[in-house]
Amino acid sequence: MCVKTSEDLPDWSTEFCSAVDAARDDVAAGLELARTFGRSFPAPGSGATAVRWRLLALAGSIDLTAARILEAHTDALAILAEAGEPPPDGTWGVFAAEMPNVHLDATGADDATTLTGTKPWCSLGGVLDHALVTAHTPDGRRLFAVDLHQPSVTADDPARWVARGLAHVTSAPVTFDATPARPVGAAGWYLERDGFAWGGLGVAACWYGGALGLYRTLAAALDRKDGDLARLHVGTVDAALHGAAATLAQAAAAVDRGEARGPAGELLALRVRAVVADAVERTLRQVGHALGPAPLAFDDEHARRVADLELYVRQHHAERDLAALGTARRGAEVTAR
Repeated sequence: MCVKTSEDLPDWSTEFCSAVDAARDDVAAGLELARTFGRSFPAPGSGATAVRWRLLALAGSIDLTAARILEAHTDALAILAEAGEPPPDGTWGVFAAEMPNVHLDATGADDATTLTGTKPWCSLGGVLDHALVTAHTPDGRRLFAVDLHQPSVTADDPARWVARGLAHVTSAPVTFDATPARPVGAAGWYLERDGFAWGGLGVAACWYGGALGLYRTLAAALDRKDGDLARLHVGTVDAALHGAAATLAQAAAAVDRGEARGPAGELLALRVRAVVADAVERTLRQVGHALGPAPLAFDDEHARRVADLELYVRQHHAERDLAALGTARRGAEVTAR
């Protein structure tokens, strides 16, 4: 379903929406979507952050495979722009996850750096053109741009990815064997920059879009029914998603006003991601209660959306992220907002 949700969206948003619709669950089509539209996305903090996040939400409301590819690609472009680099060619990902006993090291001078080791959770590492990859240096973690077509780059067997959600967006380890790489920013810059928190909010916009797609399914199913129970299901989801949308809009305005930099941006990202993740999980639960097992068993699109969203929203680390929010708020005065 292609729905232009705001008059503030660019003229090309209708074409974009149709392209997302055509790309459903197709990685190759999703990569082409990213190549075609990625450079046109407003940068976060540019005065049109709300438009950026609405476009991601619009994609998520149609297809979460396409949204997941697009979010990572546009995040990489935003990171490079924040580093003062021109828009690059090809498709891009961001590989920054860490795992115990899995290590990637960078050695050599800036103009002759190589990466050696393994990076976990590399989404589409076997099909992307390039990635921004964090690696360990003597001065701390640093970001590097890497051409993934080099023979010294080996993506893990995609068959090991057994997820039912985002089934084709394989997130598996990638191994680098003295792979040439180009530094982007100084050591520590990737995590310290303001855009790190803003990128996490772009992910939340995709979660919200996925839940919005489920809400449409719920509303269409229950529009044919009367009674308090049907109205309760719709009202519960409507309230949750209204709160998530308002929170994202408020956050976008704060980013554009320069009020989400440094610790303020980190706190905002923790709050907003928590609000949106809670709304998504409430939507998943309420839609399941309302519609029962039939669409999960017999409606391929609905079953895939549920599985995609359940996996995607796990990028919110639940109680760990709420504990981090509590730590960030410790000692601060509680005021009305």
